[in-house]
Amino acid sequence: MAANNITFLPPVIAHRGMPKAAPENTLESFIAARDAGVKWIETDVKLTSDGVPVLMHDELLDRTTSGHGPIADTTWTQMQSLDAGRWFSPSFSGTRVTPLSKVLTFCAESDIRLFLEIKPSPGRTQATVMVALIEAAKFWPESIAPPVISSFDRDALIIAAQLRPDWPRSLLMDEWNKDWIDAALLTQASVVAIKDSLLTDDRLKTLRKTPLPILAYTVNAPERASELLSGGVTAVFTDDAQALIEAGLEPPLPVDPGQKQE
Repeated sequence: MAANNITFLPPVIAHRGMPKAAPENTLESFIAARDAGVKWIETDVKLTSDGVPVLMHDELLDRTTSGHGPIADTTWTQMQSLDAGRWFSPSFSGTRVTPLSKVLTFCAESDIRLFLEIKPSPGRTQATVMVALIEAAKFWPESIAPPVISSFDRDALIIAAQLRPDWPRSLLMDEWNKDWIDAALLTQASVVAIKDSLLTDDRLKTLRKTPLPILAYTVNAPERASELLSGGVTAVFTDDAQALIEAGLEPPLPVDPGQKQE
């Protein structure tokens, strides 16, 4: 999918749902983000030991569930018995780990676009991409725009491009690499998402000249989000979607091809 076919209105992407309101990467968090008015959410996918794609960010269960140890060593049956909400608040006790299938169905039914971040455990890149995309194709209606497949792992994006060349991809950057344009071309990325702290004024001026939409993560202050959007960033990932939606953020104005850029 061409980059210019991906629109961000409002220019806010709910990072792992709305983790200031509900446990991250759970259906409850995605519902809170939808109710805040977002049109995009982002989530992370990993595989259980028996190959079930689940929405988890960390390598270990410890921070966001009642379990312990690597996700890659835990079966789906074992994971279903874990509490994924009490760590956040007693009011969320009994919340379960969310399988990928549930967020796919939720997004499709709620008219929400999805950033699906591939976060493979060590040695499981190919398996994670293949299983996640097969699952996504199974539950995502062909009649609506597909998820954006994102990753820091370039190999994951290359595999995704081979499996589903028609689905857009997002290259994630947590450090500044001068070869990022080459990496975007290599992975056939439709957008590039860059860590907020890397986006200096000088870099923003350079990025404005590139044809790909540039996204920033993770931006929680409305003032910083407005500054980035004014500087040419297309949209921002945030943990506090409600605050940014209420701020009435506007997307950047399109650049006139005949106008000289700074």
